[in-house]
Amino acid sequence: MKIYIRNMVCARCKMVVSGVLTELGYKPVVVELGEVEISGDVDSEGKDKINNRLKQFGFELIDDKRSKIIDRVKTLVVDIVHNKDGDLTTNLSDLLSNELHHEYNYISNLFSSVEGTTIEKYFIAQKIERVKELIIYDELSLSEISFRMHYSSVAHLSSQFKKVTGLTPSEFKAINGPRRTNIDEV
Repeated sequence: MKIYIRNMVCARCKMVVSGVLTELGYKPVVVELGEVEISGDVDSEGKDKINNRLKQFGFELIDDKRSKIIDRVKTLVVDIVHNKDGDLTTNLSDLLSNELHHEYNYISNLFSSVEGTTIEKYFIAQKIERVKELIIYDELSLSEISFRMHYSSVAHLSSQFKKVTGLTPSEFKAINGPRRTNIDEV
């Protein structure tokens, strides 16, 4: 049986969710970002127990089809940006259509109507959060970050960074205090 989980966006999330399910007596067979296949069935009481325990860690079960699609879009975008450094072998619309088995127009309209932003803007916001992370680590030059995140140039990265954050990358680097947003809050 597959269950879908909101806010499951990284390897550590997968580990926590797997531990919760095991702790509650369920056997996770496959644990992917945003979804888990469990050996056997889970009744409604079991789903409530799982959901209550997951909420303690900032996750929650997703039951309706529309929410599953939106959450899957977010999970795929986060995976591309934060785990694959924005490396797309195909364009984003084709990738989402193929992965979600729906026309991109349907996915895009659904996402926009529920989230109040476009998939493209969400993708850009995630990329900028990743760029912030790389700037804070101070291990790569802006040129290397631009290349790693698949921007056409440093100027393009800087322009998009300023448009989203209101700061240039240099101004951002000089700020003291909290500078990043949690991935699931973007």
